[in-house]
Formats: sequence, C-alpha cells, structure tokens
Amino acid sequence: MYLLYSLLLTVGFLALLPWFAIDAFRTRKYITGLRQRLGNLPAIALDGRRVIWLHCVSVGETEAARPLVRALLDKYPSYRLVISTTTVTGQRIARDAFGRDAAAVFYFPIDWAWTVRRVLRTLQPAAVLIMETELWPHLFRECHRRAIPVALINGRISVKSFGRYQMIRPFIRRVLANLSVALMQSDQDARRILELGMPDELVLMPGNLKFDSAESSNDDPAAGDLRQRFGFDQSARLIVAASTHAPEEQVVIDAFKQIKLAQPDCRARLLIAPRHPERFGEVAALLKASGLTWSRRSAAARAEDRACDVVLLDTIGELRAAYPLADVAFVGGSIATHGGHNILEPGARGVCVITGAHMHNFAAVTKAMLDENAIVQLPNVSASAAPAELANALNQLLSDDSLRRDIGQRALEVCNRNLGATERTLQLLATLLETSGVESIPFPALSATAAK
Repeated sequence: MYLLYSLLLTVGFLALLPWFAIDAFRTRKYITGLRQRLGNLPAIALDGRRVIWLHCVSVGETEAARPLVRALLDKYPSYRLVISTTTVTGQRIARDAFGRDAAAVFYFPIDWAWTVRRVLRTLQPAAVLIMETELWPHLFRECHRRAIPVALINGRISVKSFGRYQMIRPFIRRVLANLSVALMQSDQDARRILELGMPDELVLMPGNLKFDSAESSNDDPAAGDLRQRFGFDQSARLIVAASTHAPEEQVVIDAFKQIKLAQPDCRARLLIAPRHPERFGEVAALLKASGLTWSRRSAAARAEDRACDVVLLDTIGELRAAYPLADVAFVGGSIATHGGHNILEPGARGVCVITGAHMHNFAAVTKAMLDENAIVQLPNVSASAAPAELANALNQLLSDDSLRRDIGQRALEVCNRNLGATERTLQLLATLLETSGVESIPFPALSATAAK
C-alpha cells in the first residue's frame, strides 16, 4: 500500500506540473518554496538543542497554534521550535506570528519517503506535532523507524475525510499505528479515529485549542489603525463578512444593498475579508460593479475611507483585528459548501455571529453554540435565495440591540467555559517529550477521554 501511495503521489505531482508552471507565472501560490517542499531546508541555527517540529497546514491551524506555541516556548526554552505550513497564506501568517521565536518557518515537504528522510536528517526532531487534520503516511512511518514520537494535536476528522478514510481503512490503520498519540477536539472526532483503528489508550480529548486561540486575540494593535482610518466609531453598525468564498461576496453585497433599500435611515457599513488573497482582485471587481462606495485596505488612505459603504480587507493577518470593531460577523465558507471557518474568534469578543448551513468542518463548535442559542445559522438555501435570508437575519439583528448583544454575550460565555485545552495538551506533550525515543509511551488519563 505504501508503494501504491507513493506511485499515486508521484503521478499526481507529474500531472500537476503544467499547472504548477502556469502558477509560477501567475499567483505563485504553490510553486513558492518548491525547494523546501522537496526537502531542501535553509540553514537552521539549532545550537545543538533538541527540536520540536510543529506542522500547521494553513491559516486556521496556524492561528489555532498561537497559544500552544507560546506555551511550548515558555515551558521548553532548551528546545528549538521549527514550524512548517503547506499553503502560502499559512506561511505568511506563521512567519508573522512566530518568525522571531521559531528557529525556522518552512514549507512542509511532499510526503515522499526520500523528501521526508532529508528533512528528518536536517532537523533530527525530538517530536513531531501535526495540527488538526492531516495524516502523512511516509512521515509517520519514517518517524516511527527513528523512534521519533508523532502527535496529532487538536485532531479533527470531518465527515468527508472520514468517508474517504473508510474506503482505505486497512491502510489508514497501518498509518495510525505509527502515530504516538491523537489529542482530539471532540467526542465525535475521537470516535471517528477510534473507528479507523487508533488504539483506545492513545486517543485522548484535552479539548479544542481554538477556544484558547480565540481568547488570545483580544488585543490586536491593528484594530486601532482600522478604527481610525475607516471611521469605525460605533456611529454606524459594522458588519464583518469574514473568510468568504465565491459566491458569498456577491451574496453579502446583495444582502447589504437590500438592507439599505429596506431601511434608508439604517446606518450600517460592511467590511469584506475574502479567505484567499488571489481573489482580492475578483472581489474588488464585484464592489466596483455594485454601485456602493468602497475602499481597499491596501490602497493609500483617503478622506473618503471614513464614510464609504464597504471596506475590502485585502491584507493578510488583519481579520482578527476587525472583530473587536464588529457588531455582527458573518463567517464564510458556510453558504458556499466549504465546511465553514472559525466562529470562535468573533464569538470570543462577544460579537453576534451568523453562519450559513454548511459548517461541517466546525460541527462540534457549531453545535455547542447552537445549543446555547449563541449564533444565528441560516437555513440551507440556494445562492440565489441566500441574499434575502441573510438580509432578513441582519435586519433583525441590527434593529434589535438587545437581541444582538444577548447572542454575542452567550457566545462569549460558551468560549470562556471551554478554555484550558492548551494547558491540558501541554501536560500530555510533556509525557511525549520526556519519553522521546521510547517505543511505548504511557500517557496519563484525562478526565475527558475519548468516548468508547
């Protein structure tokens, strides 16, 4: 099975070479860091210290890792921390967040045995920590052969991934046999990895790190800059449309226009933050055609910025700073069928959150919020019907201060009740690091362990 996996990975890589070549001339989204993806890391000053390798796929995982990174650096100053990402946006966020403290921030190698071996020879890590969702067969096997413990951190297995893994369950069982421990976000995630063959005693549930990372975002100096430049001073209600995908920007724009048409005296403004930087120009074109007044964050400041209808947040890493300014936040990837994005960051600020129906990547968090009436979730409707649904929800929230604030306060309470996953995770990682090189690691039981 490993040979077949390698062949499929190679065929896929070769098939995508023409696309990579086109990308090199256009967005450079995937061609960037190709040498590192092939295992050629830059010179890293490790100073003879042991290494912890943390892998975060993209933006969401990198943001979730913030409190864990700080805790690791505080608790293990004698170790060097290196951080890898897969995506370009994840790389930018990681360099900005961790560049001064990590020994290196680099692109994750393609999961061939030879590329993985090359990276392991360079780093010689004491432990490898994988954030959230990715199972890498060759990396796990090569680490197991070298007695390097590998931990899945804040583990999550979506319905879609679970279905795919079940189709190759014997192979996944072999992959999981090389994993030292799986620290899962929720009971549901724990049950899924148990069904796939992870041993019971190695599946633990310290909680969801994203509650802690959301809480840690409360003081962002960029918030003041956004407030001053764009005049976000509470004289008008601010709607933040966060992490949007096509066609959600058009849905949000149409809903906003319906609000202004239905309530001519309603003082509302809109900030749109597309999920992917390569779509900034596309969204700018939508705004240009909308008839609304708008400004780009990346453009030079103008006097008109303080009164425009819409701000396009076409920068990376500033969305967290926009949430403290918001009255309502629509979190994207949820009308579009992408499984949703992080609702905890606005929730931890007491902001009233709206999502679409498609939140399967955050199912446990969404359920926790819905159980407490702490978010507003739209019904599953077509893209053509979505603007009216969103406009109705926004109209109700913007016209009822008490309702909007109560929902936001309940979201804040849910976030506060679920803090502490970082400390519990760190306790388990202490076991992992202290027994590095030992084949069988005795993990202590937690009060919240995986449901059998």
